[in-house]
Amino acid sequence: EVKLVESGGGSVQAGGSLTLSCAASGYTYSRLCMGWFRQRPGKEREEVARIDRDGSPTYADSVKGRFTISRDNAKSTLNLQMSSLQPEDTAMYYCAADSTVFCRGSWDSWGQGTRVTVSL
Repeated sequence: EVKLVESGGGSVQAGGSLTLSCAASGYTYSRLCMGWFRQRPGKEREEVARIDRDGSPTYADSVKGRFTISRDNAKSTLNLQMSSLQPEDTAMYYCAADSTVFCRGSWDSWGQGTRVTVSL
């Protein structure tokens, strides 16, 4: 079973930056596809970014150009660098893993989340 632990959340002013991290264990990390999700207050959880086993990223339109997802297979970690943060980025952010062969978003492991608050 994949265990995921997020860190790096906090409070920041609009225009600021934060980097979230996710530490994975319990599985061969390089075989996982990884993703970041968020759930904003009163909203459904949404995918923010994902990264394939080969390091290819995909971003939601709302964060393109502002967020960067990356992975370090040697350290079994996933990062999300967030810049130009806006109040609408305020959310609980979750790390997720897809251990299936096809890596098509069958997210079967989730972290507990880390909170990001962006104020004006």
